[in-house]
Amino acid sequence: MELLSPAGSPACALAAFDAGADAVYAGLSKFNARERGENFTPEMMKKIVDYAHQSGKKVYLTLNTLIKECELPELLETMDIIDDIAPDGVLVQDLGVLQLAKEYYPDLVLHGSTQMGFHNSAGLALAEKLGLSRVVLERQITMEELSAIRKQTKLELEVFVHGSLCCSLSGVCLFSSYLGGWSGNRGKCKQPCRRRYFSKSGNGFFFSPQDLSALDLIPQLRRIGVQSLKIEGRLRQPDYVSNTVAAYRMMLDCPEADFEKMLPEARNLLSKGCGRRWSHGFYTVESTRELIKSDAIGAAGLRVGTVEAIEDNGFGFTAQKRVHVGDRLRIQPPSGDDGVALTVTKMFADNRNSKYARPGQRTFICCDKEVVFNGSIFKIGESFPDYTRRLESLPRRKKTVDLEITVSGSSLSVKCKNAFIDEYTVPLQLKNAEKHPVDSAKILSAFAESDSRDFALSSDSTAVVSGNWFFPAAELKQIRRDFWNGFHRQISPEQLIDNRICALDRFRTDYLALQGLQVTEEYLRETVAMKPNGAEPADRRAIRADNIFDLNKLSQEAILPEFCPESKLAALKKAIAAAVKSGIKRFRVTSLFGLELLQEYMPDIFIAASAPLPICNSAAVRALKNAGCSRIMAHVEMSRQDIIDLQKKSVLEVECFRLGRPSLLTTRAKIPFAGEFSDSRNNRFELRYEKTTGLSRIFPVKVMSIPRIPGVFDFYDLRNANWKNAETEQFNFETEWL
Repeated sequence: MELLSPAGSPACALAAFDAGADAVYAGLSKFNARERGENFTPEMMKKIVDYAHQSGKKVYLTLNTLIKECELPELLETMDIIDDIAPDGVLVQDLGVLQLAKEYYPDLVLHGSTQMGFHNSAGLALAEKLGLSRVVLERQITMEELSAIRKQTKLELEVFVHGSLCCSLSGVCLFSSYLGGWSGNRGKCKQPCRRRYFSKSGNGFFFSPQDLSALDLIPQLRRIGVQSLKIEGRLRQPDYVSNTVAAYRMMLDCPEADFEKMLPEARNLLSKGCGRRWSHGFYTVESTRELIKSDAIGAAGLRVGTVEAIEDNGFGFTAQKRVHVGDRLRIQPPSGDDGVALTVTKMFADNRNSKYARPGQRTFICCDKEVVFNGSIFKIGESFPDYTRRLESLPRRKKTVDLEITVSGSSLSVKCKNAFIDEYTVPLQLKNAEKHPVDSAKILSAFAESDSRDFALSSDSTAVVSGNWFFPAAELKQIRRDFWNGFHRQISPEQLIDNRICALDRFRTDYLALQGLQVTEEYLRETVAMKPNGAEPADRRAIRADNIFDLNKLSQEAILPEFCPESKLAALKKAIAAAVKSGIKRFRVTSLFGLELLQEYMPDIFIAASAPLPICNSAAVRALKNAGCSRIMAHVEMSRQDIIDLQKKSVLEVECFRLGRPSLLTTRAKIPFAGEFSDSRNNRFELRYEKTTGLSRIFPVKVMSIPRIPGVFDFYDLRNANWKNAETEQFNFETEWL
């Protein structure tokens, strides 16, 4: 199995490879799910990819956020850069990114991010049709479900084995976005699930899961047939990466007979990672039940003390654990809100300037940051080697030169296909070869030695030899040297023709010509989602939608669930068949796997792609049209302008969520209460547990209600709301969606 490490920075990538990672995943500064991290410049990413390939390692690049319509041109420019970088795979979340990659950069190998929410075999069947070669599975599937899924697909499966866990099902969390527009689906999550909340049942960190550590599950994952074990942590530093990778490398390489004996040593390495308490995450029923410890503060790290004194130049505390210069600390407010982080550069122990403090010593940390009295002090990292020189010494990637070489007995000629330069020709007087005649491989091998810091021979270069000739090695070497010397004098790296520009130009032409579907109906029929056995919609012309398992004689549209574990797929298929037989012709898909379940009934049915499935741009709409959809719902996080931009370019009918209470967080974890609760800013929410699905959901108390947009269809969700709610809000509709 592949051991896959996070690399939030170039230094982390080197640390991962040094510690034994087979591959790393990393992102550029834009359009990746960890935009708060240091990330990579394109040039540094090229260097890391080249370094990895020289060592037989791999690099996967993350392009796994949702994309607004107005961002598509910039996205294509980023994809063009990624195509030039040539990573071993690209992780995607947005269907639009997937669609555009297939259309304009077909050589990119695409992996489905966990944010795509694949969690059953139906979803993986669709993933294969979409052109994905690997899928990172939903983190909330059990080991038994993983085993069952593995038997149903040929796709490569990647699973998380270590690090922080999101409380919500992947790709559907709106919690951070609701509390200020900072979307977790766009790499800007503020981690509200780690904060303290207040309810009639008591106060606590109700949505903060323990960390995942599946070190002891490696033999089981190997037997199941998982291809890649993924460590979470692109916001972490090289010390965490090094220790965590080393621990998993140790156990992956360990003989099965010695596995139990080696576990304590590997766990000792993991303990240096300064995380939260370990668990098996959602892999077992028992762990899922115990995952939330509401009395445990949501911050990660090793607790080393509590702020007891605050001065202008720092803060004091009694050390509970060893603290050293170079350590990284976070001071967490009692509220659980985001705390300040710092690196210890100067400290005092028992009033003496010191490089470290032992447990029990009075300690003072010098800093200019504002800390909170009584704040909890966590060590979140230790000092690590300086990788600056190693990174600076990594060679710059050479520009590839595409040559067409022709050899006869009387001449050798070289044409350059990606530079405006005259053909290079050398007269020859070759003799027939008695043994070992020169061939195209030898010619290309000779010219590949360019002796250049700037240029390298392209793999697309060709050589044709006419005849059976003996070519003295020294003569060939001199010709090669003369060619490259002349090439350097005439051409700079910037003058080479980049054929990939054609893809960008083609996109720009296609995009300018793209016309959205023109809706001419005077009355746009509304769709109303109803409670089980609820009354008819207020407007009799409206389409009544009901959950697939709650259909009745009044139902006109069936809503499929966004989550269906493998064990319940058969029941859902039967429900769909029964609905079709009863005359239902309209279906609402809320997760990608639903499209696969409806395949056999197409094109005789009407399919709407709907929340929580996020659709944000016209490229995603085209992908859904190709999959059989007739209508899409604009993602509920989007602003008014985002929806208008999408509608102008959408090739399908566009609908918006006009009224209802969207689920902000959906989880299989057992939450220790139910009912209404609030945060420290008095934002009010409601937690509901569904016994039939085993899912808990957070809903805002206020009902989302937005005005009509011309040319856009309306969706009213009355399953958790009604027409006359006193308290309403507009989510991100009139603000910027970040």
